[in-house]
Amino acid sequence: MYRGREGMWSWILHRVTGLGILLFLAIHIVDIYLLGWPDLFNRLLFLYRHPVFRVAEVFLVAAVLYHALNGIRILLVDFWVEGTRLHRQLFWVQVVLFLLIWIPTSFLMLSPVVFGR
Repeated sequence: MYRGREGMWSWILHRVTGLGILLFLAIHIVDIYLLGWPDLFNRLLFLYRHPVFRVAEVFLVAAVLYHALNGIRILLVDFWVEGTRLHRQLFWVQVVLFLLIWIPTSFLMLSPVVFGR
């Protein structure tokens, strides 16, 4: 009986992060489209300075980073002979790498909001 575990969570997170990145790209396309109306674009710039937007950027970085690292893990599982046997260990290596990269990056991104720099 299939019990999920690392493979299921990896699959779910890969799809969720992919959808999050797709949503960001749609918003980004609308934002670039608004450059055709400079007055409207300039009035909406306050959104980028809002703390909620800064936190959303941190989650965007998390989504891109997880999606990229999981893509590398999928390549290793698919094309490396030992990949299938070691897929659980590869998942946990991916999690550790994700945290080692994302936590300091998040701190740097949020320090202007938290510390007022």
